[in-house]
Amino acid sequence: MNIFPAIDLFNHKAVRLFKGDYNQMTIYSENPSEIALDFKNQGAKFIHIVDLEGAKSGETPNLDTVKKIIDESGLFAEIGGGIRSMEVIDKYISIGAGRVILGTAAVSDEEFLKEAVKKYGDKIAVGIDIKDGYVAIKGWTEKSAYDCFSFCEKMQNIGVKTIICTDISKDGAMQGTNHELYKELSEKFDMQLIASGGVSSIDDVKKLSELGIYGAIIGKAYYTGAIKIKDAIEVIK
Repeated sequence: MNIFPAIDLFNHKAVRLFKGDYNQMTIYSENPSEIALDFKNQGAKFIHIVDLEGAKSGETPNLDTVKKIIDESGLFAEIGGGIRSMEVIDKYISIGAGRVILGTAAVSDEEFLKEAVKKYGDKIAVGIDIKDGYVAIKGWTEKSAYDCFSFCEKMQNIGVKTIICTDISKDGAMQGTNHELYKELSEKFDMQLIASGGVSSIDDVKKLSELGIYGAIIGKAYYTGAIKIKDAIEVIK
């Protein structure tokens, strides 16, 4: 398993939201690339970046910050947040992003998703946010008509190679992760599965690693000191 420490960007700062609520935002750093360097110094090879402003606007307001993170850290970066045009995908790939994550657009615009996969192959990942068993869209504010498993099957059939699955109820709440969900997904599908949301202890990391999944995102637990990235990497060896 691979560890993906996370940076959420808002106004060029590293922040965290509680359960996706923009009104419950904590600023952790004015210089996100310093955090990325700390990830690297602790042994990380990957980084998961979300542009929270982009998630609202569909634009790339933190593009220069993302580029700085990639250039200064040298980490393999996956980036998401409101990506719904080929122009935005092209921009992120051009500055060195290793993977671009489509969320709502993958649910609402199948032709766009197919076009992106056709052009960029495994550089396109799909972020699936799960709310009460259904795929949530628009920053978790709406439930789509898809249940988790039928949507994953559809993604696999389209040729998506990586899915990032977040159980919204667990995200940022520091109450553990949904191991049962990830176990079931990993058994049913042949895609790279990255677990996100609620990875809040080394025990969580260990359990996810034992499932044999591709990756786990560590967000709030890093910022609160509950998990050291180097310890998480040590556990999965």
